[in-house]
Amino acid sequence: MTLHRTATRRSSIMLVALAALLAAGLLAAPASAKKAEGPAVDFWLTVLHNNDGESQVVDAGSGFEDFGGAARFVAVVDNLREQAVTGRWPQRGAKRGVVVVSSGDNFLAGPEFNVSLADGVPFYDTIAMEAVGYDAVALGNHDFDFGPDVLADFLDGYQSPPPYVSANLDFSGEPRLQAYVDAGVIKPATVVRERGESIGVIGIETPNLPFVSSPRNVVVSDDLATIVQAQIDRLESAGVNKIIMASHLQNISNEIELAGMVEGLDLIIAGGGDELLANGDDLLIPGDAGEVYGAYPQMAADMDGTPVPVVTTSGEYRYVGRLVVGFDKAGNLVEVDADRSGPVRVVTGTCNDTLPCDDAVVPDPTVQARVVDPVVTGLEALASNVIATSEVDLDGLRSNVRARETNEGNLIADSQLWWATEAAPEYGTPVPDVALQNGGGIRNDSVIAAGEITALDTFDMAPFPNFISIVPDVPRVQFKEILENAVACTQAADFTANPNCGSGRFAQVAGLDFQWSASGDGQILDLGGNVVAPGTRVLEASLSDGTPVVSGGAVVPGAPISVATSDFLAKGGDQYPFRGAPFTTLGRTYQQTLQTYIEDSLGGLVSAAQYPEGGESRITELP
Repeated sequence: MTLHRTATRRSSIMLVALAALLAAGLLAAPASAKKAEGPAVDFWLTVLHNNDGESQVVDAGSGFEDFGGAARFVAVVDNLREQAVTGRWPQRGAKRGVVVVSSGDNFLAGPEFNVSLADGVPFYDTIAMEAVGYDAVALGNHDFDFGPDVLADFLDGYQSPPPYVSANLDFSGEPRLQAYVDAGVIKPATVVRERGESIGVIGIETPNLPFVSSPRNVVVSDDLATIVQAQIDRLESAGVNKIIMASHLQNISNEIELAGMVEGLDLIIAGGGDELLANGDDLLIPGDAGEVYGAYPQMAADMDGTPVPVVTTSGEYRYVGRLVVGFDKAGNLVEVDADRSGPVRVVTGTCNDTLPCDDAVVPDPTVQARVVDPVVTGLEALASNVIATSEVDLDGLRSNVRARETNEGNLIADSQLWWATEAAPEYGTPVPDVALQNGGGIRNDSVIAAGEITALDTFDMAPFPNFISIVPDVPRVQFKEILENAVACTQAADFTANPNCGSGRFAQVAGLDFQWSASGDGQILDLGGNVVAPGTRVLEASLSDGTPVVSGGAVVPGAPISVATSDFLAKGGDQYPFRGAPFTTLGRTYQQTLQTYIEDSLGGLVSAAQYPEGGESRITELP
């Protein structure tokens, strides 16, 4: 018989206890102060979690070399796993168990993952994840960036893969992934056994997956509440009364909203938003104090009003999240141990020039040798390959390439227009008029200082397996819709009006000048790329030779526009409304195109005259 949780199913004492925690400022009080308020804890569960590891297996980046990295992450997880079962606890008679969960984006295009692709299966990320020893892994959007076959290659590298949980994805159209479904590796949910207790873990992927990644024939359902509730009911009917959702909805507010639409979840581990949750006494990586999103954990309320802890961490192997919760004999969550819960930073060596970190760990030697060292060797080879000199700083900051023209954006767009123009005769397509590069595909999130440019820099800027393509003869009305999509998600209100919004769709352009105003209406498209609400933000647009395309917000009649872009956008990624228009790929990725353009067309010199700071007014935002 399926059990449905109601307010009477959970202990009213538990509701009072957890509601008191919420009122006290999101678990500010120590756990010991709460013991008398509810039933005795029968089972302590430590949930160790992370999300968005994104192939940052070496360290946390320049200036933070003593933080992060897969070898240190494994050492921290091992230490916390041991502490969870051997440390001193307030209620000695209770059982103790541990589960380790990832909530997605387990690898990411970039120079580190390129080393894996070059060296082959098993990928270094796979080796690292197997060393962590996850009990359940959710899938994130970036896990599909190279398509289903590379995800299958990733799974092939395991000696003994953990359960990959994803309840709203249908893999039947992808035989290699469906084989993992048939083998019981990919499943909607899994059950972890700890000290005689059963812990269910349900996985959920963002419904925006087709717009932000390349799942090909993997079908995504957006009916999340119905799907999650069905999995909860199924687990409860099997006698599982402790249930976790590991989800990758790209913003913790989405997980909190979903919690209110179901009943029966005990915990939620969010992913994709990169939020750092922490409390006042938590040790953080230097500089992160100003990045804290809120307290650890956040508290949601489910459909019957029961509080549900929601946790996440910032990514890139910088922190291990640790949530310690107590369940009574009936499986009700009756206590959250605030003293033991919070982010645990991943660190070794010193925190500054003279002060060792008290929480430093020794990197796991096996992961260091099998993962970190070979990736470092591969990165050093890319970094030693100097391909050009730049006279000017190149702005690839995420906040800029997704909101305004930058000189790095112009450089990348120009490379695509150049290569597409060169290759069009060979591939039998019209010569393109313009090139469009989505800001979300520019990934270095930094300003590359004037000076040497290396092959590694080009992988940092353009890491995805996106192939340059030509979409010929796009009607001007449709081209205007494409430009409207590029500026449709630039304001905070856009994300409320359009649940499919993503800032990565903002376009860097070549062969085109356009003017837009945020005071106009943002375009809204349906899942097929059809216009539901027309945008009115693009006011003027013209080709580089002065040919008008849009004037006063209206399309100027004329010849269709041939567009050079990535196959990702041509297929409708970031909701670019090409709507199935035929296109031809041109045999090079955008990284290869960028490197070749810099070396050959620019002769190894990125000049300040051609790529001035701030750009060339190709894109102008008007009041």
